[in-house]
Amino acid sequence: MSAVFKQVIENIGELTSNEKALIAHCLISSLELKHDESVDESWGELAKRRLFELESGTVKGVSWNEIKSEVKG
Repeated sequence: MSAVFKQVIENIGELTSNEKALIAHCLISSLELKHDESVDESWGELAKRRLFELESGTVKGVSWNEIKSEVKG
């Protein structure tokens, strides 16, 4: 695991939701060679669906500390 990756993981809790979303978008976009608008639409729909699932109690969220623990191994 690179030092940059570890730094991002350790400090991501300090970012706003919008900053986190922008980072996620940039990472995903960097994987694509060609921009496809339908991908943006699909991600938007997925985000809306996941938010509804969380708000309705259909699924339970995982704390950031649990995620960090799992990533750090």
